[in-house]
Amino acid sequence: MSALPATAEPELIDLLHLGRAKVVGAWRVGEVIVDPGPSSCLGTLLPLLERRPPRVLALTHIHLDHAGATGSLLRRFPDAEVWVHERGAAHLIDPDKLLRSATRLYGADMQRLWGEVLPVPAERVRVLHGGETLGAFRVAYTPGHASHHVSYLHEPSGRAFTGDVTGVRIDGACVLAPTPPPDIDVQAWRASLELIEAWRPRSLAVTHFGSDDDVEAHLAALREQLERVCELAATGDEAGFAASIRARVASSSTPETAGAYEQAMPPEQSFHGLARYLRDQTG
Repeated sequence: MSALPATAEPELIDLLHLGRAKVVGAWRVGEVIVDPGPSSCLGTLLPLLERRPPRVLALTHIHLDHAGATGSLLRRFPDAEVWVHERGAAHLIDPDKLLRSATRLYGADMQRLWGEVLPVPAERVRVLHGGETLGAFRVAYTPGHASHHVSYLHEPSGRAFTGDVTGVRIDGACVLAPTPPPDIDVQAWRASLELIEAWRPRSLAVTHFGSDDDVEAHLAALREQLERVCELAATGDEAGFAASIRARVASSSTPETAGAYEQAMPPEQSFHGLARYLRDQTG
């Protein structure tokens, strides 16, 4: 991958998920697309990619809001490959288990939210373990939000593409920790934040939504929020947890931005992911 342009400036593409701005973003760095999003957003993404076809789809993880369009895009762009952690690769190649798990979470809304999810040919998958350098990108294994999560440091720009492991932050409002089922691991998450911090990035690029140049403050806020939501999930119920998250968002944002948070990170899902983690810790 040494031919990938090392000097390309990262560009954020708002995928306008379900017609709403600042919910899901795909990042383009030259011929690399970091987290192309779901197939339900291809109407926004494809016209931009067809003018400048990607060579790489670099996935932070395989959740459908980040990676659901991968198979569809590889069918459209036959010279592209996908980068994914080893724990997620098999679920791209055969997405049946992933789709069954997602259907338990989203039910009848699956198609509306995410669109089609096509299998990825095995020969087009570059399996990552963490620690690689691929062209201008360094790769780190960063579990916590998902067991197969990786992050990418684009060395020329100093920007770290961190998917969900550095949280959700929209329009400069509060930093939230998305903790949906099935494999939240708060202890691993803390270690991943230390690893990203050790990169000393100049900026954090998150999928939901945009970039934050105050890396130290962002990471500190996320650490605080992780502790807070763990306590909320341990001592309260779903309704109280969700009400607390919504109140925090409302106090730091406009109603329009609060709607984007709700779509990007439904609080009830975050409660169930943490409750499962806490049960596993005590069981």
